[in-house]
Amino acid sequence: MGRSRISTLFTPYFRPAGHFDRAAAHKPILVLEEVMKVYRADAPVLRHIDLTVERGEFVFVTGPSGAGKSTLLKLIYRAETVDEGRILFCGRDIARLTEESIPHLRRNIGVVYQDFRLVPYWTVYENVAVALEVLGLPPKVIRSRVAVTLERVGLDGRGDDLVRVLSGGEQQRVAVARAIVNEPAIVLADEPTGNLDPVLALDILGLFEEIHEAGTTVLFATHDRTLLETSPHRLIVIDDGRCIEARDGLSQLGGVMDTDATASLH
Repeated sequence: MGRSRISTLFTPYFRPAGHFDRAAAHKPILVLEEVMKVYRADAPVLRHIDLTVERGEFVFVTGPSGAGKSTLLKLIYRAETVDEGRILFCGRDIARLTEESIPHLRRNIGVVYQDFRLVPYWTVYENVAVALEVLGLPPKVIRSRVAVTLERVGLDGRGDDLVRVLSGGEQQRVAVARAIVNEPAIVLADEPTGNLDPVLALDILGLFEEIHEAGTTVLFATHDRTLLETSPHRLIVIDDGRCIEARDGLSQLGGVMDTDATASLH
């Protein structure tokens, strides 16, 4: 293996049970520098985005539908690539990773989607365990970690249930369990309550709050104003491709920007 290949491999900074590598302890978990993403030359989706997320933060990402929230998250877990600028995950430029090393990056990132992306004819256990099976962990370890994770998300004893018989809120809990079962350093939530009624949406937000309180960094993308008002976390607004920050949450926006950018938030 050549020197250039070695330099671009992603070495996980995070050890089992949430113990961090001391070499990365002083670094922000995520840094975006002058990030540009362009699908049409006359209308960039993201324009010169600068953003730093410290280890253990909970950050809301909001903005009108189509503003670029999902694109931003996809860039972080390398489903998309930047056109300009760079994204550093624990100090590593993820754009320079080889295709072979991208799975190593994703083992440190949990992703939860709006549409759950579960296999409906699998059991709850099977949908969660698959995230560990691809790592080649022993079956005994997988059983133990899945059981602990299902208890964390309020699905203790539901492992044998088929996903297709669960409610929407329960299915999203399964999706959250799958995202956190391998103890990722950061969880990216892409409109995770978009298909849920308001009561269930608040319930799922509470689950992410618990995950955050346990030490996991969370980026939560939503355009649901009720959720933003419920939890006064640091807020990143994406509008017209640009990024505006409100460290004290939604209540600060009136002094930061005009109301047009939040008019379409539900």
